[in-house]
Amino acid sequence: MTETLSQIPGGTADADDLARDALAVLQPGFHGTTAPEWLLRRLAEGLGSVALFARNIESPEQLAALTAQLRAVRPEVLIAADEEGGDVTRLEARTGSSFPGNLALGAVDDTALTRDVAAELGRRLAACGVNLNWAPSADVNSDPGNPVIGVRSFGSEPLLVARHTAAYVEGLQSAGVAACTKHFPGHGDTSVDSHHALPRVDVDLDTLHSRELAPFRAALTAGTKAVMSAHILVPALDPDRPGTLSPAVLTGLLRDELGYDGLIVTDGIEMRAIADTYGVERGTVLAIAAGADAICVGGGLADEETVVALRDAVVDAVRAGELPRGRLADAAARVRALAAWTTGAARAAAGAAPDSDIGLTAARRALRVTRTGEYEPITEAPYVAAFTPVANIAVGAETPWGVAAELDRLLPGTVTGTFRQGDALTANVLRSAANRRIVAVVRDVHRHPWMAEALGALLAARPDTAVVEMGVPQAPPSGALHIATHGAARVCGRAAAEVVVGKDADA
Repeated sequence: MTETLSQIPGGTADADDLARDALAVLQPGFHGTTAPEWLLRRLAEGLGSVALFARNIESPEQLAALTAQLRAVRPEVLIAADEEGGDVTRLEARTGSSFPGNLALGAVDDTALTRDVAAELGRRLAACGVNLNWAPSADVNSDPGNPVIGVRSFGSEPLLVARHTAAYVEGLQSAGVAACTKHFPGHGDTSVDSHHALPRVDVDLDTLHSRELAPFRAALTAGTKAVMSAHILVPALDPDRPGTLSPAVLTGLLRDELGYDGLIVTDGIEMRAIADTYGVERGTVLAIAAGADAICVGGGLADEETVVALRDAVVDAVRAGELPRGRLADAAARVRALAAWTTGAARAAAGAAPDSDIGLTAARRALRVTRTGEYEPITEAPYVAAFTPVANIAVGAETPWGVAAELDRLLPGTVTGTFRQGDALTANVLRSAANRRIVAVVRDVHRHPWMAEALGALLAARPDTAVVEMGVPQAPPSGALHIATHGAARVCGRAAAEVVVGKDADA
């Protein structure tokens, strides 16, 4: 598909402006580690943003070259990434993150540390040319069984989440990278992943304001440059449409009641919570009409045909009178205004001193260690049994996690095995471990009965086992040594491995 703006039906100057504005509000992805020709052409025609995912990133040097390639065509382009740190990382998807995620920072509860971690993360993004980060998650993880938020939240207490959300926004934006606080109006009290279906939050308005909205109010006060909408149904606000498509949520609540005037970005429009009911073209039009300014797309649909289809759907909706021309122009203007802010903010932040150890420092401080009198530090290469649930889409299956690599660095010869639901877990672990000490690594054991059963049987057979919980530590501590890391980032694994072998957590 190669038609240019002048080849669009009705290709007058006004029509060209309309098509440029339609392109300006899209945040598409693409495949590859260099920009394809079609993407560069659409940038020249007015595309306002580009979304980067793990598939686009191999190294900081390659990423910097890629973003320079994009800016050679459109210097003011917004280049966005989903870099939360912790479990959700795009910069370090192949190695695991150098920064712990939100739950670890909330467990420490030092807002200065959160601000410093976010500032260093922002500095690294800025150095690679990324100027919009779809972070932080401001969701209050009030449902411990939440399948998609979990360790991505600062915690389950609204005021704690609020103060760390604000600190994160301040730190990230001090590096010249725009924060995008998500997932408005709050995805924490859900038992469904919106990647797969439409979650529903059945709370009254008082609860919504005191719990879900508290962190977003803090983010707005801190000056967050963007807010990401959630594909969730909140009947107290709108009984019919999910937040991303709801004028009551985006305009009535966020704009009018909370007074927010920055950029509103949708969560991935091709996620099934929207796509299965409305379709991506219709969902895009409804989102902009509801008050969204930018449409995130490309996690799954990452091709020129999608960009053209969404552009044309927006243009057609304006011509049909379904989408007011002024609403589209307002959305495009907000995209351009944020791009202008990032240019100035990046210049102001240039030269900030790096703090390469801040992530490990935070991970060590986040550990919660429970020992029994029987535990002796492991001094010879152990057997690591990783009880591995299915990774949610936000995290991605490509990102490594656990403690085996870090233990092998400290105790060469460490052996590891991966065990999933349906395996003959305990028997396989015991047979594979033989005479080695065992380190059992789990993730959200409270959400997975198969994992809890296997861990219990293993501890009955080998009570000297060390247990490392790398998810939400909702289940009671167990094992001769229990370490709650509050996340599965690489630095969390390193901090846990140090304790397993007898080093102090704060060494």
